Amino acid sequence: MQRDDVPLCVDLDGTLLRSDLLIESALAGVRRNPLDALRLPGWLRRGRAALKRRLAERAGLDVARLPYDVRVVEWLHGEAASRRKILCTAADASLAEAVAAHVGGFDEVLASDGANNLSAAAKAQLLCARFGERGFDYAADTEADLQVWRRARRAIVVNAPAGLADRVRGVCEVERVFGRENGGWRDVLRALRPHQWLKNLLVLLPLLAAHLLFSPAAVSRALLAFACFCLCASAAYLANDLLDLQADRQHPRKRSRPFASGALPIRAGVAASPLLAAAALLLALCLSREFAAVLLAYATTTVAYSLYLKRVAILDVVTLAALYTIRIIGGAVAIPVPASHWLLAFSMFLFLSLAMVKRYAEVRSVAEAGRVQVAGRGYAAQDLRRIEILGIGSGCLSVLVLAFYIDSTASQALYRHQEYLWALTPALLYWIGRVWSVARRGGMHDDPLVFATTDRASLVVAVVCALIVAAAI
Repeated sequence: MQRDDVPLCVDLDGTLLRSDLLIESALAGVRRNPLDALRLPGWLRRGRAALKRRLAERAGLDVARLPYDVRVVEWLHGEAASRRKILCTAADASLAEAVAAHVGGFDEVLASDGANNLSAAAKAQLLCARFGERGFDYAADTEADLQVWRRARRAIVVNAPAGLADRVRGVCEVERVFGRENGGWRDVLRALRPHQWLKNLLVLLPLLAAHLLFSPAAVSRALLAFACFCLCASAAYLANDLLDLQADRQHPRKRSRPFASGALPIRAGVAASPLLAAAALLLALCLSREFAAVLLAYATTTVAYSLYLKRVAILDVVTLAALYTIRIIGGAVAIPVPASHWLLAFSMFLFLSLAMVKRYAEVRSVAEAGRVQVAGRGYAAQDLRRIEILGIGSGCLSVLVLAFYIDSTASQALYRHQEYLWALTPALLYWIGRVWSVARRGGMHDDPLVFATTDRASLVVAVVCALIVAAAI
């Protein structure tokens, strides 16, 4: 094969890498120190190159775990292995050099240096100064790169939006096209996690507990509240995934999440999360200011959890239990009916137990993999027994609260056959015991509520409990 002496210049963000290092660095910095979000405008005033350098210094990105486009990497080490290759990017030089060293095969790195930002126009000028007009080939992915392709000999188009490859053919010869692989509807749905909206059915519990299921006004308000929590929850999941990119990439299952794997552009997540949250708040105001305040408390707690609380052992699972309970409070405020203290206490203990199951599954998988610390969490493999004890104890306390409620005057006022409710206690004890038995045997999905919706025994218990309540009414 004849050697091609024309240098091959390769872009980084979106081309070699299925992500954006500037946004990754910003998210990682905010994850480490939330106050950095307030410092970003001041750093930007010094110029984009200075901003990139500051973020690169503070982010601590592990370039070995970034989502590389495997097709491009294999091509660089295969067909293009004998060519002189230059990594040419607007990313900060410190990160670009680390990426080049990790991928291997690059002869040179051209990048932003803290003072000069190597944008598309600057990149085109620099490459022409180095290699002359039409003296280089260029691999990239965006419309902004047309400024470089106009002055290149050949183009390699990677993950480009529809129609861009045709536009590139109008300015230079296209050597190769790597088709777009990301951004499908399945990936969007995975990021929004609509299956997790099942948790928001807790908003309907006050409606059922107050026996208002046949009140059209109450049902419509409860359903609108459910929609608000679904929008807010999806916004929170997007934000959580964006802030947890590095930790997720170390997890055996979470590394396949759309943003962590590069299946979805993180720019889209950064834009969509606040839009979904704003839509949820606007809908909440249609119900009442009080409900909007509850939803805002839920959103604030979720953000605090994503930024800090999830890293504090025990406090993280208490926060998760509180988030479930806030949903019930929101459902009561939306109708509106007084929130039952019995129901809130039962919710805290039951969902604390389920949150412990979630952590138990994560810690167990880490221990089985031979690692000590859970990435992004405040737990170590040695905490497994403590989590189990606290979780089972909390589940049993939820059944005790239920028993006290059944024997209270509050249940007497709502149920004609109050005594039938006692059948709920063994059913719930069985289910909690089953969940923990499955977890101990290593068969638990790391989200116990997802497990409950697919587990036949859990579904049977749910139907039995519904029949018991119906008979008691």
